[in-house]
Amino acid sequence: MTVNTHSATYRTTGFAVFLLGALHLALPSGYSVGAAVLLLIGLYSLWPVSYFKGRLSTQDLWVFAALIIFGLNGLFDAIYHQGSGSSYDKASRFLLAIPVYFALRKYPPTLEWLWAGLIAGTVATFLLASWQVWGLQHARAEGHTHPIQFGNLSMLSGFFCLAGLGWATQLPTKKQRTQWFCLLLAGAALGLLSSLLSGSRGGWISIPFVTLILIKAYHSFFSIRLKLGALFTAALLAIGLYYTPVLNIQDRVHSAFHDIELYQQGQTNTSLGARFEMWKAALLMTQERPLLGWGKDQMQTTMQDLADQQLADPVIGAFNHAHNEVLDTLAKRGLVGLLALALLYLIPIRMFASYLSHPCLATRALATAGMILPVAYIDFGLSQTFLSHNSGIMVYAFWVLVFWACLRNTICSRTGPVATAP
Repeated sequence: MTVNTHSATYRTTGFAVFLLGALHLALPSGYSVGAAVLLLIGLYSLWPVSYFKGRLSTQDLWVFAALIIFGLNGLFDAIYHQGSGSSYDKASRFLLAIPVYFALRKYPPTLEWLWAGLIAGTVATFLLASWQVWGLQHARAEGHTHPIQFGNLSMLSGFFCLAGLGWATQLPTKKQRTQWFCLLLAGAALGLLSSLLSGSRGGWISIPFVTLILIKAYHSFFSIRLKLGALFTAALLAIGLYYTPVLNIQDRVHSAFHDIELYQQGQTNTSLGARFEMWKAALLMTQERPLLGWGKDQMQTTMQDLADQQLADPVIGAFNHAHNEVLDTLAKRGLVGLLALALLYLIPIRMFASYLSHPCLATRALATAGMILPVAYIDFGLSQTFLSHNSGIMVYAFWVLVFWACLRNTICSRTGPVATAP
């Protein structure tokens, strides 16, 4: 298929993908800017419907199903439990993300837009985090959202940049390969630093799991010398960052162990202590309504009732979620909701994993980034209900489809040899 990449629609699609990565944390609700443009193009691209006849694969339908099932479960939950308007709004976003796939398949942007947007986003995020911590003297960088959301999504952008290294190595000229390789490495470093400035410890646990995905995807074409050098450099960097006073990492790690010690002594009024009590309350709520749960708007009232009955600590009365994605889903939506959540994570993991060894490195890079997304979210969900926040929903729903659509474009357009790193 011959593509006129100079047309206004193609450029607009590419620019929208760029904005999706560049603005998602830099501006208040910045994640909505590129997403809204992509949605509009997606709706426009659906006409005529016959264009996509025979172009959708079984894998495409599975990816759609993951988002549609979770979105419909959210709508059902809102109706069944008479939820507030925000419940309908958040659930609908998983459904509204679907047209993005059609926009990117009909008007495929060049991948430079995607990776440049992610790099720009990590730069903007780091500047914002630095200004808040060192300029405004905030204890933790929080961007325009919350330290946990900000820190984890910053790190996620850095992970995406690491995934893009494979794409950089297959560019046509050595100059291009070197420039993009260095820019993506810089983006990865800035994403990590922004996370460190946020002090969000939960996201740091994802690093070894993401590292395993990167090793699986790229181990075959990195030399032994480069692997050992990268491992040694990473170890030195980790030690250096840990002992850098201005980043306050050591104190955050020590405070986590201290919170556990205090909880064992009966102290619950700490960050981890409150979480442990919320987890206990969520399990108690699940035992009473295991199938369909309590609903979002009834959860806080029920948690307060448990505190009043001395079945959980009063500290939980201030929260309307369990600070754990699985337990929160169980309490609010029951086992039906948990199944929908599992499909939301596992289907994309399965689809993207099948391309981690693809001979075309552009495809492999997109598969790596796509697989990192749900794996990182599983980790983020251990200590935060990421999908209860607009930022968490928008980043997951739209980026799953962006990576998947771009991956499908690379498969349909070309294949390429495994390259060597610069």
